[in-house]
Amino acid sequence: MEGPPNNPRTVEEVFKDFRGRRSGMINALTADVEKFYQQCDPEKENLCLYGLPNETWEVTLPAEEVPPELPEPALGINFARDGMQEKDWLALVAVHSDAWLLAVAFYFGARFGFDKNERKRLFHMMNELPTIFEVVTGISKKQPRDKSASTPHTSSKKKSNPKMQPRLSEPQMKVSKMPTPKDDEESGEEEEDEEGLTLCGACGENYASDEFWICCDVCERWFHGKCVKITPARAEHIKQYKCPACSNKRAKI
Repeated sequence: MEGPPNNPRTVEEVFKDFRGRRSGMINALTADVEKFYQQCDPEKENLCLYGLPNETWEVTLPAEEVPPELPEPALGINFARDGMQEKDWLALVAVHSDAWLLAVAFYFGARFGFDKNERKRLFHMMNELPTIFEVVTGISKKQPRDKSASTPHTSSKKKSNPKMQPRLSEPQMKVSKMPTPKDDEESGEEEEDEEGLTLCGACGENYASDEFWICCDVCERWFHGKCVKITPARAEHIKQYKCPACSNKRAKI
């Protein structure tokens, strides 16, 4: 199921493992949510969502050996799929996924004898990233609003990049890509602060000026183009963009 044993032995290696598994599970609950939903058939046996170190995911049965090589994720996530609203089900799976990621990381820490300072450093590194729950529910986008007078969306759309301004006057402003590398040197430092507040709704990573981004017109979350499979050329022809999660919800109504 997990392939060859993956045994990270240093804090950096465990954190890399954590990030890979986290990215895979976030993709399952956001960009790949339709595929994930279909695989969680309540008619099947107890299923688990696994995040893999290579940033992929899989829904499968738990390991048969006792005790397993690694801590196991929440069992039977598929049974609750049709018994609650989809967004609530996804949020529940996200919470259990966060708990599993911590369990796996500290399992490695215990197995390879991390001391108090190493455990503290590992937790600090993991805690710098939004939880899967925060990414899936959009809380990671709302948090900066309590720390700043402007939202990530507002700050992104008011940046002084001249390439961005013509698009902001159009109705389809949310389809606009995030600013390309800055042309205004004077406001560069201020923009970097604002951009740092913007997180991808799919992977939860921070905004980077050299990457293409797109905003969903429904939930108003920003996404890396690569995370939602949208290229700059394709975005030019989109009048109203809906992210995979919003598109999936509309399709089921």
